[in-house]
Amino acid sequence: MYKILTLNKISSIGTDCLPKDKYEILNECDSPDGILLRSFNMNDYDMPKSLLAIGRAGAGTNNIPSAKCAEAGIVVFNTPGANANAVKELCICGLFLASRKIVQGINWANSLDGQTGVAATVEKGKGEFTGPEIMGKTLGVVGLGAIGMLVANAAADLGMKVVGYDPYLSEENAKKLSADVSVTANLDEIIANSDYISLHVPLMDATKYMFNDEMFAKVKPGLRLLNFSRGELVCNEAVKKAIVAGQVAAYVIDFPTEEILNVDGIINIPHLGASSPESEENCAYMASVQVRDYIENGNIVNSVNFPNVSMEVSGKKRVCVLTKGEGLSTLDGISVANSKSASRGEFGYSIFEIDGDVDIAKIEALENVIKVRVI
Repeated sequence: MYKILTLNKISSIGTDCLPKDKYEILNECDSPDGILLRSFNMNDYDMPKSLLAIGRAGAGTNNIPSAKCAEAGIVVFNTPGANANAVKELCICGLFLASRKIVQGINWANSLDGQTGVAATVEKGKGEFTGPEIMGKTLGVVGLGAIGMLVANAAADLGMKVVGYDPYLSEENAKKLSADVSVTANLDEIIANSDYISLHVPLMDATKYMFNDEMFAKVKPGLRLLNFSRGELVCNEAVKKAIVAGQVAAYVIDFPTEEILNVDGIINIPHLGASSPESEENCAYMASVQVRDYIENGNIVNSVNFPNVSMEVSGKKRVCVLTKGEGLSTLDGISVANSKSASRGEFGYSIFEIDGDVDIAKIEALENVIKVRVI
């Protein structure tokens, strides 16, 4: 019986795909085989030696020490694309919120409670909340992954001129882009010409605070900036200065922090990007299926710290080897019926299908081998 520990509430759509005769779903467990979570912070978590896999029901994994897990032979999965539609919809909402002063107008209207002649006051005061339409304006989409691609297409359908930037644009997403979306290899072109910019890139050393004083000095004055990716992509102090200077007209962010609350020009949304029942169900199902496939079959799909390696199940015994460095190409002295191996960054993974027996200790003794499993 495999033990799966849930560190957050996980939709039953996900946990129900783990057969009850094979899996035990627990809220507390000292020796789990797998962990499912959403936002629980595992960075200071004491990883059990029994742990094989972590499934993050969501795309971002900043709450999981993926490199540390790799060193311990723990495969970390995420669910790219599972919440993409939910984030896309809120991002499109963000375009209107940035333009039309909707939030400010609603707050003002509600402040009239208790007064008489509200209708007349509204007609007199509504001019303070005018804003431009998005049709015909230029939207720069920085990052054309699962979410950015959908945002670009939806904005084009709304009549915007959309220009995308992604040096790592996949062939699959390139094919899915609307013919009305143009792609540039020049980020400065987007920065200088966009009326709106929407950020859809992962947070890493190269992207942290990518929107800083220097970047805001280059933007088209009056820029409306949307951040539904990660808060730290934008320097909060820099964006506040850019608002005062008129370089930024509005900043819509889904990751509020103390220093940007109640700041004119900043609209704080309480991290609602993936907060839809459909998104939570999709993410929970995808994370659970991936963890199950790894535990039972050794297949890795959508890992953030090991290469994706999977083989169709044939019924033969499988030897699964996690390595520091390149994956193994052979098993010395063992007849291999089928195999697949790959590496990613510092780590590798290999699956071997065999007919006979295997000496696990002999493989574990090989240089750079982190963990060996026989399934």
